[in-house]
Amino acid sequence: MSLHLPTYRTDCLHFRGDIPCAPHKQHGIHCAECEHYSQQTGSILIVKLGAIGDVIRTTPLLHKLRKEYPTKSIVWLTYSPDVLPDVVHRPLMFSTESIVTLQATRFDLLINLDKDPHACALASTIPADEKMGFILEDGKPAPVNANAEHKFLTGLFDDVNKANTKSYVEEIFEICGWIFSGEEYMIATPAVNNFHSLRNGQLVVGLNTGCGERWTSRRWSDAQWEELIALLKQNGYSPLLLGGKQEHALNTTLAHATGAQYHGYFPLQEFIAQVDSCDCVVTAVTMGFHIAVGLHKPVVLMNNIFNPNEFELYGRGEIVQPEKQCHCFFRGTCINKEYQCMDSLYPHAIFTAVERSLTHKKQMQE
Repeated sequence: MSLHLPTYRTDCLHFRGDIPCAPHKQHGIHCAECEHYSQQTGSILIVKLGAIGDVIRTTPLLHKLRKEYPTKSIVWLTYSPDVLPDVVHRPLMFSTESIVTLQATRFDLLINLDKDPHACALASTIPADEKMGFILEDGKPAPVNANAEHKFLTGLFDDVNKANTKSYVEEIFEICGWIFSGEEYMIATPAVNNFHSLRNGQLVVGLNTGCGERWTSRRWSDAQWEELIALLKQNGYSPLLLGGKQEHALNTTLAHATGAQYHGYFPLQEFIAQVDSCDCVVTAVTMGFHIAVGLHKPVVLMNNIFNPNEFELYGRGEIVQPEKQCHCFFRGTCINKEYQCMDSLYPHAIFTAVERSLTHKKQMQE
């Protein structure tokens, strides 16, 4: 007796080829009788490797891609696949295995939004009918389409960057030939959030104290954090210290000195859950900022060295900058010998911005 083998459909968005598809694993069905069949007519590759915040703030493109190409598979190559939402059919970790697979696959559209030479080199070698963003020419990054020219130039000349009035999201939409219309970030959130149980009836203000080892020019002093925490507590808020391993010593010290909440540092998904438990987040330009925006939290963004037009807050919260001029545009360390501009970003200014951002929620509590 010959064995009857089931047929399969390679033109389905669920089809993987190397492992069973999700509908088969969930329901045990085969392709011939599957009601979950969704036709795939091609595929799109996004190359946006990192950092995590940059990946998150690129996700608004997914709204437009789903609308314009509803039957195409979306593949995303990144260092941070864990933050990508389910609408990405194949999130791929940057690895040798992923690279050789992509180089053997032809895409309808390739969008590379990283200007790092290795990302551009990869975009040059992967076959695609159309490419947008950046590739490698003569060993150097270069725009591959005319719409990428503006974004390319802002990365080359500080004066052009300072004069730029477009947000990052507007720029990446422009690269793809689209107009940004307020499309929100899309972020994968944990199914269970145990941090909500730690709320004490007060509005929780998350304080993301880090600025990254690369960008010490953005650092706020311990005394400034302590003063802000005191202001928040005096006015009925519950400050919650946020950060990763790099901020653990600082946050532990601040918690002991002020009585602010601090529960330690956590893996990415638990950190996202912790941010989600906040009513407002105070942060410099960090991963925590983009996570908060992705979770639709009001954000008070402390900024000194970047063009403030770069950041999209979607009308939630505000950007607060030092009173004294910053002379270290896009510099990781401060070069000003006369003063540190961040010393003139006063805790009271941050506190009043938090108050404005939470006015509606506070009124609902009263």
